[in-house]
Amino acid sequence: MKLKILAFAFALTLATNLVAQTFTTLHSFVGYPIDGANPEASLILAGSTLYGTAGSGTYGYGTVFAINTNGTGFTNVYSFTALNNNTNSDGAYPTARLMLLGNTLYGTAQGGGSLGHGTIFAVNINGTSFKNLHSFTNGIDGAGPWAGLISLGSTLYGTAEYGGNSGNGTVFRVNTDGSSFTSLHSFTALINSTIGLTNGDGAWPTAELALSGNMLYGTTFQGGTSVFGTVFEINTNGSSFKNLHSFNGNDGALPYYGLVLSGNALFGTTTDGGSAGRGTVFKMNIDGSGFTNLYSFTAASYPLFTNSDGAFPEAGLILSGNTLYGTAYNGGSSGNGTVFKLNTDGSGFVNLHTFTVTSGSNLTNSDGANPWAGLIISGNMLFGTTSKGGIAGAGTVFSLSLAPSAPTITTQPQSQTAQVGNSVNFAVTASEYPSPNYQWQLNGQNIPNATNVTLTLNSVTAANSGGYTVVVSNPYGSVTSATASLAVLDDGANGNTPAPITATPIPSKPSGAKNLVFITHGWEPEGPLADISWINDMSNAIQDKVSSDWQVVGYSWIETSEKGCLSCLF
Repeated sequence: MKLKILAFAFALTLATNLVAQTFTTLHSFVGYPIDGANPEASLILAGSTLYGTAGSGTYGYGTVFAINTNGTGFTNVYSFTALNNNTNSDGAYPTARLMLLGNTLYGTAQGGGSLGHGTIFAVNINGTSFKNLHSFTNGIDGAGPWAGLISLGSTLYGTAEYGGNSGNGTVFRVNTDGSSFTSLHSFTALINSTIGLTNGDGAWPTAELALSGNMLYGTTFQGGTSVFGTVFEINTNGSSFKNLHSFNGNDGALPYYGLVLSGNALFGTTTDGGSAGRGTVFKMNIDGSGFTNLYSFTAASYPLFTNSDGAFPEAGLILSGNTLYGTAYNGGSSGNGTVFKLNTDGSGFVNLHTFTVTSGSNLTNSDGANPWAGLIISGNMLFGTTSKGGIAGAGTVFSLSLAPSAPTITTQPQSQTAQVGNSVNFAVTASEYPSPNYQWQLNGQNIPNATNVTLTLNSVTAANSGGYTVVVSNPYGSVTSATASLAVLDDGANGNTPAPITATPIPSKPSGAKNLVFITHGWEPEGPLADISWINDMSNAIQDKVSSDWQVVGYSWIETSEKGCLSCLF
């Protein structure tokens, strides 16, 4: 009886956890001069502490803040100083995600600095040792950096929305100590064409870059050959700039935020365009091929922009397993935005949370409204910010727990053919929470120690031929993949190179005769000397069909016991 009670209790726990998806407001901003207001940047996580940026603060020009993941311990790490004629020593209006290297936070401020065009800064996580690494001049270096930074070694890379040779923004790099600032690319001038303002590379980059090897990938908000922005790549040394894609409106428009990179694929959002003009989620290869509109947000009724899924996704995406998570600035039943997820193939879109209706002159509510920033994930928890709403209408920091569920397979293992001695890899992709376990099988029987997401078979033999499946499981259920077959071929099968053999030399050409050469291949007939008999029969048949001044000469293998690819000359 005791075992039955324990089993029932465990089942009840699973059923309870299965539906547990909890939204928590961790902090509601009050604004000047208390804590900050209207955060537009994604958070970063270090241990159990979240770091971010917001407007307002002690002097009214922005803050760097920290808060524990359980909502306790909110701290203004640094408040940017007051402006005098739009200038100051440190910067103003930080809108970008921070980056953490060691105990130092790096970021950008779109205003302030010595010339009023923004800064790159560093500050310790305890608020000490603030340093202005670079003040933008609105010259070749750029101006108004809206996006955050990424790093490669001791070098930081980023974008400035304005400035450069044509005033349309730059891609830059600078060392973490502020030395060796270099403008890698200035976006070119816009031309007033018949379809609008166009150019070859894009204009006004507002997005954080993504890095793969020595290549940087980013987006521009407008410009390109079709007006509505671009996806581009550039080498970290500034060479090899390439416009990978120009948005035309139907496939999306105005990509505001950055890209997420997975293997050779880039994923991103556009704030506008798509089938309903309310934004898209897209995918493309890093070489510019394979552009796919994964999801178009549905029509949203003006002026509240209400719908079922969201509208105008300003923020980028995050990727966990095969699931993309993001936010939409508007839409949902209240029009105040949503948190959503979908699979990397565009299937399985789910609205995880709709921000509630706001009220009063300050547009307040309990959870926040209009999320401008993207999300981060830790375990089964998503963390993010809203730019408005909350108890003072100044925005919030929130968490959203993900409901556990049985795994689903999104990419099946594929059937293969291999020659004896080759290596073979089978792979599967499945939903990520809770993290699943894997057990590969051959013809329905478990393969010992084959418990990874991929199965590698080295030096295959005929014994490895058969049907392969994988059982993917977690505490909430299991699923078995489709069967992937493996055919292991002997030497010579299906055009593979046969084993080396000894053959008779081709006879010399008889005087006065011509030679007919006939080449074929196929499975060698079985039986002693069967190939010689087959060749002779073929030779005689051909000789009967040609004139007397042609002579057919048979050419065969000596080692007739070999099986494989047969080549015969006559």
